[in-house]
Amino acid sequence: MSETSENTSQPQSEQPKIVVGVDGSEQSIAALRQADRLSRLLGARIEAVTTWSYPVAVSPYAMSADPSFEDIARDILDEALKDAYGTDRPALLTTVVQHGHPAQVLIERSKGAEMLVLGSRGRGGFAGLLLGSVSSECASHANCPVLIVR
Repeated sequence: MSETSENTSQPQSEQPKIVVGVDGSEQSIAALRQADRLSRLLGARIEAVTTWSYPVAVSPYAMSADPSFEDIARDILDEALKDAYGTDRPALLTTVVQHGHPAQVLIERSKGAEMLVLGSRGRGGFAGLLLGSVSSECASHANCPVLIVR
């Protein structure tokens, strides 16, 4: 099951894109800022991607609709964009909130991208790890160069 909602501030074009994985962590906010610098150099648009999924112990049929996991993910993305850019968002910024495993979604969305930009570690995982599991998986399997921001 793959659900995607996209918000495009400019029409999609043949312009190159930089995909950024966003989970609201400080590292993902740094990745958004780095993607903005790179997009200016490459003349590329930025596609900020946040994923969501149902918790393992929860059936999607048992969930109430208020608030939805997708809405929570959208709020996390909006807050990260505000933290990264304030009110001066890049002109060629699109946002994607998609159901699925973060690494799988980002690897799929990296097709045709100039670069995939990620924070070195996200919100989950173990404190001692130098590289998060999503970053590691994307670095190994993405369809474009990957920049991991510390």
